[in-house]
Amino acid sequence: MNILRLVAAEKEKKKNPSGAFKKLEDEAKKCPSNERKSGPAVQDKNDLKHSLSPMQYHVTQERGTERPFSGKHLRRKEEGVYTCIVCDNVLFHSSSKFEHVCGWPSFRDVIAQGKVSYTTDTTHGQVRVEATCAQCGSHLGHVFDDGPKNHPVRYCVNSASLEFKKHTTV
Repeated sequence: MNILRLVAAEKEKKKNPSGAFKKLEDEAKKCPSNERKSGPAVQDKNDLKHSLSPMQYHVTQERGTERPFSGKHLRRKEEGVYTCIVCDNVLFHSSSKFEHVCGWPSFRDVIAQGKVSYTTDTTHGQVRVEATCAQCGSHLGHVFDDGPKNHPVRYCVNSASLEFKKHTTV
């Protein structure tokens, strides 16, 4: 396949995102990043500074990101669930996790609808869909439309925003 076909295919993909991703984009547009949702489990910032590591606080409360390929959950293979580091909301099952070249843990889908909220993130000169915990409003990462075959959505999540619970069933 020549490079022009690859570029044309990528442009077409950007013009016509998958139905699943389009729904997330539409939901995110309803809540711009400057109007970020705060869930019912919002905790005092000073308490969080003492209970979270500096990196966990930076990622979840200041919408930061960890360096690629540095997160403790990137290569984790055990079966279990991933919860919000701040409020323990169950977010992802390990069966939804897959390897991606981005350098952060990637998931096909959330464990149940309503666990994650979506906002429009316009930082760094880009327009992206930000994923936050629906229960406490903590930043998790971003959602992209380049997921694996038959799963067009990819949740790109910071390890610092997650806790892993081995062999847990929901």
